[in-house]
Amino acid sequence: MKVEFAQLAGRDNGTAYNLERALAVIAACAADTQLVVFPETHLMGFPTAGTVAEVAEPVEGPTVQAIIQAARTRNIAVVIGMAENDAGQFYNTTLMITPDGIALRYRKTHLWASDRGVFTPGDRYATCEWNGVRVGLLICYDIEFPETARALAQLGAEVLIVTNGNMDPYGPTHRTAIMARAQENQAFALMVNRVEEGDDGLMFAGGSALVDPFGSLLFEAGREEGQFRVELDLGQLAAARQDYRYLDDQRLKLPGEVIERKDGTRELLIPKP
Repeated sequence: MKVEFAQLAGRDNGTAYNLERALAVIAACAADTQLVVFPETHLMGFPTAGTVAEVAEPVEGPTVQAIIQAARTRNIAVVIGMAENDAGQFYNTTLMITPDGIALRYRKTHLWASDRGVFTPGDRYATCEWNGVRVGLLICYDIEFPETARALAQLGAEVLIVTNGNMDPYGPTHRTAIMARAQENQAFALMVNRVEEGDDGLMFAGGSALVDPFGSLLFEAGREEGQFRVELDLGQLAAARQDYRYLDDQRLKLPGEVIERKDGTRELLIPKP
């Protein structure tokens, strides 16, 4: 699988600028690239409680539709974050978009300090089948909780994709976490982070990474903007699971109703407390 990481700076509440940059990245992808991944909430940046109603859009809105059209034109899949407006509820959402449209939508379940009071947490984990591989999405702070990646693994995920908006001084935290989540679940893990300073003075840490199913770091970006090309040897999935499988041997399963949809999407609903 050939993937490009779009490790970019963004503008908070700057949809037009962020969309323009995303479309330029998609247009510049190599001819044989199958997937391009962007940071957390890339399309809108990070809104505040005072701006979210103005900048958040439904997934049927013009910004997402522009990405769908670009994916269709280039025959490529795109994973990208946004601020979603669903009937007046706001979510920190990541979409997986293919030339056929939205294949997967994930709403961040673990809200970090700056998310609270702005977004509503999601209530489920989900995976989809794409190019013969089952893919799951997570967002930033989610990966600090082992249960999030394990929920995707229970749904069959072989590739974990994390859109990230991690800032100093927490870069090392996510470096450790992304390797652990891959190794624990014997899956590839891809993490793409934002860089440079945001409107609120936070300095985003970069460090976008690819980790194999053994937990080994195969690629790590620095702190500068870049469009980085990586390749996944999917044969490593079988190699990592040849002698033992954590999912088969674990004594405790995560609770929650599993929903199998006709389009191949699988969801695990988070039980209400």
